[in-house]
Amino acid sequence: MGAADRAADTTMRDGKGTTGGHRGTALVTGASAGLGVEFARALAARGHDLILTARRADRLEALASELRAGHGVAVTVVALDLSAPGAAEQLIGEIGGRGLAVNILINNAGFGLRGAFVEMDHRRVREMVELNCTAVMELCQLVLPGMIQMRRGAILNLASIAGFQPGPWMAVYYATKAFVVNFSEALHEEVRRHGVRVTALAPGPTRTEFGEISGLARSKWFNRVTGDGASVVAAGLAALDRGRPLCVPGFSNRLMLFLLRLTPRGMARRTVARVQKMRGG
Repeated sequence: MGAADRAADTTMRDGKGTTGGHRGTALVTGASAGLGVEFARALAARGHDLILTARRADRLEALASELRAGHGVAVTVVALDLSAPGAAEQLIGEIGGRGLAVNILINNAGFGLRGAFVEMDHRRVREMVELNCTAVMELCQLVLPGMIQMRRGAILNLASIAGFQPGPWMAVYYATKAFVVNFSEALHEEVRRHGVRVTALAPGPTRTEFGEISGLARSKWFNRVTGDGASVVAAGLAALDRGRPLCVPGFSNRLMLFLLRLTPRGMARRTVARVQKMRGG
């Protein structure tokens, strides 16, 4: 039995579903820091059992202990690197082997790199594409058969407002988020008739560990405009509940997106380039 078959099988065996006394089980990727922690806490508060995955087992175990004690939910930890080849299938195989279901998938894992594309470490760039795009796509494809068969389930893919424009000096990151936006909206349309909800969450700058990894946390501009993670997560889950294909939290971010649609593409591209240079200071 392949990983996809195991995923479908475990979803079918989860007779408690996502309503009633048992709210279903949520898989949260990138759960060791930032928005992943906020998603795990918010879902545990709703009564969902959890499967947490990221590279850092110690952080996952600490979070799992907190959520078990605070909310009385079951929490399973699977530590792995989703940027590695075959990792998504390995994860779903592990979940299926434990007899667990994935009723909600939160594709949160990802990172960004800042700098001139030509100067970037090609191995790190590849890891970013694998994590931000390939792992998102593969996990969706692995859990969807069971969700469709049971005619219920939900997927939230973490995009970014960066996905609506080209991003000089963060060219690959912006491109990966454009993939997530378009992939998620297309998937929403394909599976909604089966009772499955898919939402792309596209926040603006947010106070998480992402800023440290990408180098943006050193920017005064970034620190002035960032929002808080708990509000982003609350907006994303509310949009998922309502079956919305896209969520851009925050009035200023929605206004910026509206203005971007009215701006000639060349002007938008040059504006982003100037803003990225400002972020260095």
